[in-house]
Amino acid sequence: MGSMKKLFVVIPAYQASLTLESVFNRIPSEIYDRGARIIVVNDGSTDETAAVAARIALSRPNVEVIEHPKNKGYAQAQKTGFSHALQQQADIVALLHADGQYAPELLPQLLAPLDNDEADLVVGSRMLERGALKGGMPLYKYIANKSLTAIENFAYGLRVSEYHSGYMLYSRRCLMTIPFTKLSDTFHFDGEMIMMAGKKRLRITEIAIPTRYADEKSHLKPVQYGFDVLKIIWHNYRGRYEF
Repeated sequence: MGSMKKLFVVIPAYQASLTLESVFNRIPSEIYDRGARIIVVNDGSTDETAAVAARIALSRPNVEVIEHPKNKGYAQAQKTGFSHALQQQADIVALLHADGQYAPELLPQLLAPLDNDEADLVVGSRMLERGALKGGMPLYKYIANKSLTAIENFAYGLRVSEYHSGYMLYSRRCLMTIPFTKLSDTFHFDGEMIMMAGKKRLRITEIAIPTRYADEKSHLKPVQYGFDVLKIIWHNYRGRYEF
């Protein structure tokens, strides 16, 4: 395998003051031990997120906080974090949510295909092994997810189990190949990245992850999100993604 690849973890954080610290505490020690750099992008939060992030950065090595003075949204926070990680010569960039819904404990398993150069994009899928329903995903969300994914697979000629996970890990090659700054600023940015990885013939690996629906605050509006997905499919059909 050679030397350890340079890992960056990007955490977009909006109004995440109550959960951010626990996400850091749940990241396995082996991730810290390999010298992973963690970038928190505080996306114009008006709660205590900035103070919590600053405190974490003081108490842990290799943590950096980037501030968006105004809220720019989930996709823009990712674009900021990814661009910064690439400038710092990241080999692998993992996206982790600040609300703890996606288990930080699973980072080592999700990283393995990238560390071993068997994938360019790893998606943590809640739809494999029926993890979503077991984890308490509301039935209407499950059905919407399955339906939209079926339409997207048909439209993009891919066979993935879901486009709607927020647990995504990228190789440097993947982020250099996909012009991600040109993609939409919708909540469906992650799904667009999967679509683009397919277009660019990159290697996509899916790994089953458990779903945990507890009291996380989602800033996602389901109906708006559904329309965004359909709009992206339409734009792709019209050739808007031929970068």
